[in-house]
Amino acid sequence: MKTALDVLMSRLRMKQLQLLIALDDHKSLHKASTAMSMTQSAASKALAELETMLEASLFERTRTGLVPNPYGHCVIRYARLLASELDSLCQEVANIRSGTGGRLAIGAIMGSIPDLVVPVLNELQQSSPGLSIEIVEDTSARMLALLDDGRLDLVIGRSAVSPDPGKYRYQALADEPLSVVIGFDHTPPPGRELSFADLDGYRWVTYSTTMPMQALLQREMDLAGVNLPTSAISTASTFVTVVLLQCEGDLVSVLPTTVANVFVKHRILRILPIQFKSKSQTFGIVTRKLGVLSPSALQFVDRLKRALK
Repeated sequence: MKTALDVLMSRLRMKQLQLLIALDDHKSLHKASTAMSMTQSAASKALAELETMLEASLFERTRTGLVPNPYGHCVIRYARLLASELDSLCQEVANIRSGTGGRLAIGAIMGSIPDLVVPVLNELQQSSPGLSIEIVEDTSARMLALLDDGRLDLVIGRSAVSPDPGKYRYQALADEPLSVVIGFDHTPPPGRELSFADLDGYRWVTYSTTMPMQALLQREMDLAGVNLPTSAISTASTFVTVVLLQCEGDLVSVLPTTVANVFVKHRILRILPIQFKSKSQTFGIVTRKLGVLSPSALQFVDRLKRALK
């Protein structure tokens, strides 16, 4: 059995809602039909069809003209809302077409955010103040799922973590060097140069086994001939990592150097003098191979590449 919503969705026309707005403005079927470039009989028929659909009369005839009753006031209010939303829709589509507005949703691994993504997005929004921007910071694997669902326009990360990397376009951008960090107020191990073996006795804040940072940390520990302690705390959150390091003096972790430098600058973390023997992994621009980027996304990609030249 069809619901009232099913009936409205299948039979309601925008012309009928525009007629309601015109009737509310002019208080006369004759004047409203003229404003709508309709004959009076066509306007009368459109109003009757709408009232039949809603199973309610919408206007009262008075000496001063047509006056909305409570049902009419309700329907007219939503008609104006819909008209306003459609106007906004047309304007946003025009802005997207011109590259000056719309919405841009970017996924970014944490190492790309401080020195690359944020400056480029700030520059882009200054040139397109009507552009709405969303930034998602997560693992590449999770962000690729959002990209697949169309919830992100592009990802600054790695496509290789996908079971099917061939369905993406990947343009390499830069390496993601890592640093070993400790809370600023805690005493670091002595020495101008340290190794991972010197951190024996410290607890680690680690990451998911699917994250390249964790694989690189495990490789460095293997090269140093030490094991990660079984009491390690695992998280995918930069915020959780930093808070843990601040609270506990026997905790250490690894962070992308660009991220670590932000917290070092504000005296929240210290970078320990440990050199990594393994090469940092490269990250890049990941887009859907079959997708089409909006003008705003294309501008972002272009500015991103120019920022690295």
